[in-house]
Amino acid sequence: MKVGLVLEGGAMRGMYTSGVLDVFLDNNIKVDGIIGVSAGVLFGVNFLSKQRGRAIRYNRKFAGDKRYMGFSSLIKTGNIINKEFSFEEVPKKLDVFDNETYKKSGVDFYATVTNVETGKPEYIKLYDVFEQMEVCRATSAMPFVSQIVEIDGKKYLDGGISDSIPIDECKRMGFDKIIVVLTRPIEYRKSKPKDWMAKLKYGKYPNLVETINNRYLNYNKTVEKIIDMENKKEIFVIRPSRLVPLKRIEKDVNKLQEMYDLGVSDCERLINSIKEYLN
Repeated sequence: MKVGLVLEGGAMRGMYTSGVLDVFLDNNIKVDGIIGVSAGVLFGVNFLSKQRGRAIRYNRKFAGDKRYMGFSSLIKTGNIINKEFSFEEVPKKLDVFDNETYKKSGVDFYATVTNVETGKPEYIKLYDVFEQMEVCRATSAMPFVSQIVEIDGKKYLDGGISDSIPIDECKRMGFDKIIVVLTRPIEYRKSKPKDWMAKLKYGKYPNLVETINNRYLNYNKTVEKIIDMENKKEIFVIRPSRLVPLKRIEKDVNKLQEMYDLGVSDCERLINSIKEYLN
């Protein structure tokens, strides 16, 4: 039996995922492969490095720091999440990521990215977080507020644009049991965006424009599919049991803690059911 884990993104809503995964660590929950998207990657790698509490710790510490994220960084660098501080200073010096434990985990971790020219998702295997930090940047490069990230001659943005919840890819990879961690309550659906925004920003990438403008349709369709699969006991879904209003770039540490704590409490409530599903 192969167990797959799908981690939705959602910027600072990813604190929910961090709480869930910390409970997984507490209960020795094992998986064989992970497909993450955006914040699901940035915070999810701590599960394989076995660094319980790291994500909420450094986000509480640096959320209000202008060097970390915000409009100051956007104006100065073109990235709302600062490249040098967030992807270099924090993981390598200020709250060190255990890259060696990550590499020894034996679990395949795939980061979902969106190819800017094709508008299609790609799934890049993260062998080494430090060596592939640009992949981590690419999967979380939110449209409109991030520069395009180039890797091996290809241009990428946030994986959530093209595949917000890669359940189909997880199935295609051959996982028998699949756990999906979402960051929105069950009733949430995306609304149609203003078409002109993507055309204005990314006009020379028509496939990307089409993908951005149709994202709401694809997302809502995937959510309905996940609910159907959940009802049929084909997958196990963990999602927020209530709404915690968060900005994408949330700086209120109390709200971040609330989202994290909700992930912990929701997962603790479900942990016996999760173990039953896996066994």
